[in-house]
Amino acid sequence: MDLFEYMRSTNMEKESPLAARMRPRTLEEVVGQEHIIGQDKLLYRAIKADKISSVIFYGPPGTGKTTLAKVIANTTSAEFTQINATVAGKKDMEDVVEKAKDVQGMYGRRTILFIDEIHRFNKSQQDYLLPFVEDGTIILIGATTENPYFEVNGALLSRSIIFELKPLPRDAVKELLKKAVYDEERGMGSYQAVIEEDALEFLADLSGGDARHALNAVELGVMTTPRGEDGKIHLTLEVAQECIQKRAVRYDKNGDDHYDTISAFIKSMRGSDPDAAVYYLARMLYAGESVTFIARRIMICASEDVGNADPMAMVVAANASLAVERVGMPEAQIILSQAASYVACAPKSNACVEAISQAMREVEKSGNLPIPAHLQDAHYKSSAKLGRGIGYKYAHDYPNNYVEQQYLPYELSGREFYTPSGNGYEVKIREHMKRIRSEAAAGGGTQETESL
Repeated sequence: MDLFEYMRSTNMEKESPLAARMRPRTLEEVVGQEHIIGQDKLLYRAIKADKISSVIFYGPPGTGKTTLAKVIANTTSAEFTQINATVAGKKDMEDVVEKAKDVQGMYGRRTILFIDEIHRFNKSQQDYLLPFVEDGTIILIGATTENPYFEVNGALLSRSIIFELKPLPRDAVKELLKKAVYDEERGMGSYQAVIEEDALEFLADLSGGDARHALNAVELGVMTTPRGEDGKIHLTLEVAQECIQKRAVRYDKNGDDHYDTISAFIKSMRGSDPDAAVYYLARMLYAGESVTFIARRIMICASEDVGNADPMAMVVAANASLAVERVGMPEAQIILSQAASYVACAPKSNACVEAISQAMREVEKSGNLPIPAHLQDAHYKSSAKLGRGIGYKYAHDYPNNYVEQQYLPYELSGREFYTPSGNGYEVKIREHMKRIRSEAAAGGGTQETESL
């Protein structure tokens, strides 16, 4: 590196955005992602031992993919090269490979190639890398916000370990923001700024686990806010709202606002009011509520308040829960809206709630009553000698695939726990059960029952 290059890199380090300056340089400075860089985890051990193999970091923006690559660059003895797939072409990769061969031949050192936005490479570009990854000429570190199983060639995936990064927890974002405000070496400490607690909470919530987004807002606030009478820059809630261009709503995730809003949301779905349900959903989303928390509540409502009156409600709710984790915001709000409105409009029944509640009370009262012998397991040796399984009637051998026999313990003979309601699909369930039971009581018959 010549003098001019050194001066350029020094100036860039001083003048680069706050998010870049605050980027951790060592594993110890990294916050969050303990599931992959905890001290007992594979990635932590590999970085510390300088035995990194080809990896792909996958996760939302601002969660530390580039940061981990930089940490590896600071700790490895290998040659480290970085390119961005949005601007790099095949010629850039050819230059990297040639240099890697020279370094390996002359110095016996490996080359780590970090490709940011690797999903932007097309198939032929990814294929070009494959033989050099396979023979060890380069060690690939890819970073992508897209699902690598869809966007990265299977051959590269099979030669790489995939690490999924999660959105940073609120507390981790708060820790980063405080350090950014008060750190005089790399942060904004020399500006004598003070961040108020409600502003800190607001930015941590609104960041959605994206540290870069929150740090950019802090930098903008410090650089544009006039000093107060005490000579300090005060980052208030109002300043935070302006910097992130979003108005704060009163919503304490650990207080009344949180519980009141989720309560209203659930009761609106239970009360078959899709408009109110979507409104309270919007309030929670605007305030930065966790989409996974909302999805869990929709699933519970689909079972507790809809049940078998519309079994599809649980299917929609469960798939929405999976989808929001894979898609993330902002599109997740559409998925949640679909699920909440479906559950709200579905016919309602709490028959399943009543069934399990009564059954639990009965078990608590009567304990483990003997299971009828003909229902007991007859698959092990000598079970027949004990009378187990003898006399069991196989339902599929009878008309309508139904035969009367004792299923409950004899002490509970005739007891009913599940009583289908007169709503939605449970009407068909009730009619079906009544029909097959009456036909069996009348002597069977051969007519097939109407399919559910």
